[in-house]
Amino acid sequence: MSDAPLVFTPRPADPPPPSTIGVVGWMRANLFSSLPNAILTFLGGYIFYVVVTTIIDWALVKAVWEAENRRQCLDLVGRSGACWPGVVEWIPNLIYGLYPKDQVWRINIGFLILLAWAVPLWLPRVKSKVAIGLSLVLLYPLLASYFFHGGAQGVVWTALIALGGAAFLWVWLTTLAEMRFGLGFGALVARLAGAADDERARRIGWGALAALYVLALLVVSQLRFVEVPTRVWGGLFLTLVISGIGIAFSLPAGVLLALGRRSQMPLIRVFCVTFIELFRSVPLITILFMFNTMLPLFLPAGVEVNRLLRAIVAVCLFASAYMAEIVRGGLQAIPKGQYEAAAAMGLGFWQSTSLIILPQALRIMIPSIVGNFIGLFKDTTLVSIIGLFDLLSMSRAVGEDTRWLGLFIEPFFFITMIYFVFCFLMSQYSLNLERRLGEGQRR
Repeated sequence: MSDAPLVFTPRPADPPPPSTIGVVGWMRANLFSSLPNAILTFLGGYIFYVVVTTIIDWALVKAVWEAENRRQCLDLVGRSGACWPGVVEWIPNLIYGLYPKDQVWRINIGFLILLAWAVPLWLPRVKSKVAIGLSLVLLYPLLASYFFHGGAQGVVWTALIALGGAAFLWVWLTTLAEMRFGLGFGALVARLAGAADDERARRIGWGALAALYVLALLVVSQLRFVEVPTRVWGGLFLTLVISGIGIAFSLPAGVLLALGRRSQMPLIRVFCVTFIELFRSVPLITILFMFNTMLPLFLPAGVEVNRLLRAIVAVCLFASAYMAEIVRGGLQAIPKGQYEAAAAMGLGFWQSTSLIILPQALRIMIPSIVGNFIGLFKDTTLVSIIGLFDLLSMSRAVGEDTRWLGLFIEPFFFITMIYFVFCFLMSQYSLNLERRLGEGQRR
């Protein structure tokens, strides 16, 4: 054995964060650390400068903002500048499609209700966020569908619409009660009524919910909206409806399919595997064609399913299959020790899955889930092939207008910015959610 003294080399210190070394030091370390990096930095900066200045010059500097038709735009600047008057004239159609202009307020009210319903999910003092989120996914469509579609109300339809209205009232009464008193709406009513035991408090809470439902039923029974058929829905409104329903449906359905694929019950496992592999092996455009052309052939004579409903069902099933594989990957990433620890605590399958396994798996899957949502939002453009006038179809219609014949680049650029804004917001929310859920953890 050698008698040479042992020499311990200290581990190099971690590089300081950008906030401590300054912007110049950070740029020197990351952008100009070597000659190749410096060349690439200058090349990338030059390309970025050329692209951005060209777009600004075309879209703003040389653009035409007032014109009667496209011919007049071409006479003013030729093809060197954008012709925005046609896009401005068509903005209502790009947003609402062919929806009657005197009924557009119903769409605005419906989306304002959606925003108001979702606000409590971001308030820190609200405790019932899970229940509020479930009510938003399950019951908001009942209320919004009548705002958007309208028409005659049957007994069942009125009861379902009132259920959505009562849920909205419960959400905000619960939010205000928890922020002010730290109690839910039912618990607060029970306390004000002087309930002496839990059983009486529970009965009073259910009675308060029943009173909310009766109130909503009275209000809904007085509503009379003109029916707007789905064939005139279009634009950004239709894109948000299809993608919103697809997103809201695909996550819970994907979780159930992923759990079913990992189930020990052969029948459930075979069904889930077959469903997932079938819909993942076929392009969305093929599924849309099948539901639009083939499904009516299997229905009884005289039974017709709305074209928009067929497209929504196809998108939901397609998105659920992809979401199931994302969830399955997240479940497989959880160490086996977590399952064993849950079993050692005496938790059953559903308790361990909902309380221990799924929360960890969903946190891991946030980037993949949001990426799937963004892809679904953009894939809704495929519904144009079955005759639905989504945002892409309406932008194409601008160039088919006799006054703006051939005007395609400007509308496509405009909707590109719309898609970018929505996708960028979803991406940033995903990053923010990752940071909040990952606090205190070493990645």
